Parts: sequence; C-alpha cells; structure tokens
Amino acid sequence: MTTRLNADFTQRIVVRPEDYQWVESPMPGVERMMLDRIGDEVARATSIVRYAPFSEFSSHTHSGGEEFLVLDGVFADEHQEYPQGSYVRNPIGSAHTPKIGKEGAVIWVKLHQFNQDDRLQKVIATQSQPWRQGVANGLSVMPLHEFENEHVALVKWESNTQFSSHQHWGGEEILVLEGTFHDEHGAYPKGTWIRSPHLSRHTPFTKEDGALIYVKTGHL
Repeated sequence: MTTRLNADFTQRIVVRPEDYQWVESPMPGVERMMLDRIGDEVARATSIVRYAPFSEFSSHTHSGGEEFLVLDGVFADEHQEYPQGSYVRNPIGSAHTPKIGKEGAVIWVKLHQFNQDDRLQKVIATQSQPWRQGVANGLSVMPLHEFENEHVALVKWESNTQFSSHQHWGGEEILVLEGTFHDEHGAYPKGTWIRSPHLSRHTPFTKEDGALIYVKTGHL
C-alpha cells in the first residue's frame, strides 16, 4: 500500500519541532522525519534526515531529482563534503553514495519533485554568499534557484519586520532555520515547516529574535 502523508496539496500544513517523529530508514544510523510523502521507499517526499556519525547510505540514483539543505554537521558523498548551510540540487538521473564523517549531519531534503527539463546541478555555500536587499525594509534575500514558476531563496528577517499581506500563486513552502517566523495564524520557531497551498494568503512578521527562512514558491 502506498504511503500518503500530507498528500493533499490544497491543505495548509504546519509541522513544529515538538511534532517530530523520527522513523528508522533501511540503513543503520539514518533516521527520517517525514513531512510529506507519496510512495514507499522510492517516493515523492519531503523529509528531515538525521545521519549519525560515520553512517552511510547505499548508492542510489535520483530518478526524480534531489534538492537538499544541510541544517547541521557535514553531509558527504563521493563527490565532496557539504558543510552546514550547503544548498544542493542533484538533477534527474544523478547518483551518489552518502558517507558521513565524525560530525554526523542533518539535512532537509526533497525527492522526486523536479521538472523534467530542470537539469542544472548546483552546489551553493550559503554561508559565504552575498545577500541582496529585499522588497521591504528589514528583509535580505539570497536567491538559490529559479525554473519556470519555481523560486527558491533564503530570506533573512531583521527584528520587528512587517511584510504586507500577499497571496501565494502556486503555493509556498517555508522551513524556519533561525529565530521565530510569525503570521496572523501563529508563531513558528526554528525547525518549523509550513506548506501553504495555491492562492493562500498571509501577513508575515517577526518580533525581537528575527528569523532566517528557506522559502520556495510557485511549485504547488
């Protein structure tokens, strides 16, 4: 039976750190917190994956592409090491064999969600990339990827920043990386994942601690 988790993309979904339920993967030392999933071991999936020090994952091909952001530690494969803050896109047909070192690693990863024509392989060290002025005071933006309607960026919110009410054409997905993100629906601390459907609307803001978020729009 096919696993279906948060598979209705017309619904707004919020998963906070206190909601995390870690599930063992087929490989020892590798655990997953599943955020959304359609499929079994090979699936359209969004997950947080936790690798113990010196853990490994079997060689695999990305039949639907792989996008990941290193949240903690150092992820590694036969190609290179990816320290915290690395943003990586491995296109359809790419392959690798993850092999983690002494630091362990935590990554946020999306599988089987690439457009067939989106072929760009990409590694961005976000810790050393420049920021651009955002469209509102108190916002800084680091673009990571664009393809057709899909836009991916990091957005840094200073303390007590207010953004205008806006509608999400094609939906919006957010992972809170630092601080606390807010809107009229609630408060979202570090580690919170928010998926908002096509044509949803909100009015986001920050308080004293500001926020750093990963945001993807136009893909739902």
